Amino acid sequence: MSQDIQRIGMAARYSEAAVFNGIVYLAGMVPERGDTDIRGQTEDVLEQVAQRLQEAGSDKSRILRAQIYLTDIREITVMNEVWDTWVVPGAAPPRATVQAALANPAYRIEIVVTAAQA
Repeated sequence: MSQDIQRIGMAARYSEAAVFNGIVYLAGMVPERGDTDIRGQTEDVLEQVAQRLQEAGSDKSRILRAQIYLTDIREITVMNEVWDTWVVPGAAPPRATVQAALANPAYRIEIVVTAAQA
């Protein structure tokens, strides 16, 4: 395996993803639009996760771990409905879901994913 670190979507403060030794580390993905409900924001974030994984040579069936942050844990049921239709059957990763204050008050969800490259 390469000892080089590949950074994807670099900005001054952070990268959208980093790849090292065949492992993809995604930054926290937040909704591109803050004016939707938890269902819409979850769909938005999961689309971004899938896109970033593809850019890094992986996909959602290769997720090793997911961390989900909700501003209101009472919305977990709706978030889970979206998650359950998105996750690959038989490949549900270990996951933690917690309530947390997020950087922008319009965000209802943030998801951090670690995955293996394909």
